[in-house]
Amino acid sequence: MADQPLVTHIYTADPSAHVFNDILYVYPSHDRETDIPFDDNGSQYDMIDYHVLSLETPDQRPAKDHGVALTAGDIPWVSKQMWAPDAAYKNGKYYLYFPARDKQGIFRIGVAVSDKPEGPFRPEPEPISGSYTIDPASFVDDDGQAYLYIGGLWGGQLQCWQGSQFEEKWSGPQEPSGEGVDALFPLVAKLSEDMLTFEDGVHPIHILDETGQPIKADDHDRRFFEASWMHKKNGVYYFSYSTGDTHFLCYATGTSPTGPFTYGGRILEPVLGWTTHHSIVDWRGKSWLFYHDCSLSKGVDHLRSVKMREIIYDEKGKIHLADPQ
Repeated sequence: MADQPLVTHIYTADPSAHVFNDILYVYPSHDRETDIPFDDNGSQYDMIDYHVLSLETPDQRPAKDHGVALTAGDIPWVSKQMWAPDAAYKNGKYYLYFPARDKQGIFRIGVAVSDKPEGPFRPEPEPISGSYTIDPASFVDDDGQAYLYIGGLWGGQLQCWQGSQFEEKWSGPQEPSGEGVDALFPLVAKLSEDMLTFEDGVHPIHILDETGQPIKADDHDRRFFEASWMHKKNGVYYFSYSTGDTHFLCYATGTSPTGPFTYGGRILEPVLGWTTHHSIVDWRGKSWLFYHDCSLSKGVDHLRSVKMREIIYDEKGKIHLADPQ
């Protein structure tokens, strides 16, 4: 089952999985074929809409495709590149969070609302105030407080925001480096009660090594690159992410949804294709990792397919694949 894409009639990536009403919904990117040249800024990832998929059982193939849930043409501020989204449920509504470039070419985070988990979603006319970079991941804690995690290096522009303003000179495949230099951290924001705004801006999430020191910028096997995800298991908060150019999915654990988090290990080794992006959810008595690879497109980096496989936790709370990769 782990080698079977959820769907094969379209290309899908960056899966954000959630259980609503005992049905598993996946909110992926929708990859499409283009003639845009490949580059390290991700120009070839030129997505223009979102589909929502659902599963009623873990072995259902294909997943149900509910069709287009939101398209760039419906969002006044978007210029291009509707990258990895996520969804949340609160107050009887479903919220779709998504990144896209605005008319100035800067990535912002938008939000759209629906009465149904599959959409269609109605976008707010402007991006979330104070938002930037990519890969929003939403998390609603047991006390009802919702959070949004964001961040992505290189094409995701996180490195362009080391000060209070966007710095064009940092655009492209760049990031801090050098002996003793800390890695750039992902960001988290508390969401307002209506889920449409940031309560008090964005704040860095500290990822620490086993000695309690921040992960260093040159530690590309462990430093954050993109693809934030947050889940909670047995009272422990798990922040997981991609290392980008080394192609690992890693996780770190903590006692608070805002960190700090201590590096815990790898979840997934590199897959076929440059990017790796995931989500983790409990469903039907098991824990599942949703991820993507490029096997359906025979290795074309920007034509990916979502898959799922079981994960398990050992007695120390460490994550392992149920079956070898």
